Order: sequence, then C-alpha cells, then structure tokens
Amino acid sequence: MSEHEKFFVVVDPTLDQHVALDRAIITAKLMDIEPQLCIFVAVDVASDEANDRDAEFTRNSCWFDSNVHEPLRAAGLEYQIEISWATHWQKAVMSAAQKYSATRILVPAGKPKKSRRMIFSESKWKLLKRAFCPVILVREGASPQRKTVLAAVNFQVTHGLQKTLNRNIISRGERLAKSYGADFHVVNAYIDSMLYPDRGMLARATGLSSSHIHVVQGYTDEGIAQVAQALSADVVVVGTLGQTGQVRNLRGNTVERVISALDVDVVVVNSEYQ
Repeated sequence: MSEHEKFFVVVDPTLDQHVALDRAIITAKLMDIEPQLCIFVAVDVASDEANDRDAEFTRNSCWFDSNVHEPLRAAGLEYQIEISWATHWQKAVMSAAQKYSATRILVPAGKPKKSRRMIFSESKWKLLKRAFCPVILVREGASPQRKTVLAAVNFQVTHGLQKTLNRNIISRGERLAKSYGADFHVVNAYIDSMLYPDRGMLARATGLSSSHIHVVQGYTDEGIAQVAQALSADVVVVGTLGQTGQVRNLRGNTVERVISALDVDVVVVNSEYQ
C-alpha cells in the first residue's frame, strides 16, 4: 500500500499476550511506508473473558515498559498511547479511532471456542457493525507471515448495498495481498443450485484466474472454512452490511457463523466505506 496508514491497536491489559500489537508491528515493518500507531489500552468489561479473569488487577509503569514501549521501540515505529477507563468499550474505541483518523482497527480475538457460537461480547459485534474502517480480528496462534489472503463474497445478491459490499471485500483483499506479497483467492459459497454464482462475473470483478476462484456448494460458514483450510489461508476477508444495511443486528447473521468457523485472522469490512 502506498498511502500513509494509521493503525489503531487495541490492547487488553488483563491479557498476558498482546496479539493485536504483535500483528501491528509485523505488518508495519512489511509496508513500504511505515504507518503511525495508536495503542489503545482498555478492557471490554462486557466480555466473558474479562469476567472469567480476576477483576482485581493493577498495571504499573514496568508493565507498560515491557509490554508496550519495548516492542515498539525495538521496531523503531512511531506511536502514541491512550488509556481508557470508559465503561462502554465499543463507544470508546470508535470515538478514539475516529479522532485518530485510523485506517484500520486491530482487536485481539483469541481462538474461537467450539462449545459456543457467541464467541464475542455484544460490544465487539457493535464495533464490527459500526466501524468506519476495516476491523482486523487477530487470533492467538495465527501465522505471523501472510502467504494467502482469501476474500469471501456473495455474487448471488441483487441488492445495491450488497453489491457494494462485494466490491469492498475484493478491494480490501487485493490491497492486503499486495501489501504482504501474498496470493489472493476468492471464495463464493452457495446452497441452492439454481443460484449458482457466475464464475465469469467473479473472474471479471477480480481479474483472477480460475485456479484462484473457488465456488463451493454448502452453508456459507462451512464452505468458507473448508476453502480456507485447503488453501492454508492466513487471513480471511468477510463483510457485513453495516449500520445502514438491511440487517441491523449481527447476532444470528451469517458473518458471525463464518467468523466462528475460522481459526485464522479475520478482516471485517462493511458496505459503507472502501
């Protein structure tokens, strides 16, 4: 990517590992123009993970030095730190990221728990739905190197916003693949054989060869996860219709099932930005 980017990196001080910060540093060092970073330290008190951990904790200056300052200084990156005591995590993240003019938001996500479908707190889902820029859900144990980027689209749609969403997913996937020097693939799952995706349209929209276009029959989450695993994809780009879309509640939406089915980093875009 040639434009100057600004990463907004969410750090949860109750965690021992800071995967979003690690990912931001790795990504920044790979870019031709190093981005600026805003490190946002805050706890999502509504999350199950926060409730499972001891609420009686403190973090002193030594913790900030070893967990935040040292890795950033070692990487030679420009950064600033903000600390939030706000009760409403999502609103605090959104407000601070907008003031910073962030071009991407990186959030620690952890590994999905197979025992339950609702893998994120309501506040995180609201962030995905309402964000003004792409949100990257960084998973524990994800590969530090991006070799394959997979974008999940739905070319059976007819609604204008959904078509815009497809374009945004493809655009973001292409830009990610270019920035990492990675292979770019597109997947389109379908259930009804009467609504088989037009491979020619997919080829024209992406400029990809047939070997990089994957059309699979089955439920969306299962199909995307199957292709991601077969390709050993390092990151998957998915989409939601956003705040003004037809689906205003992420709970039960297809994107939730897709994210739950994946154990790699996921980039979430919506129909309201490029």
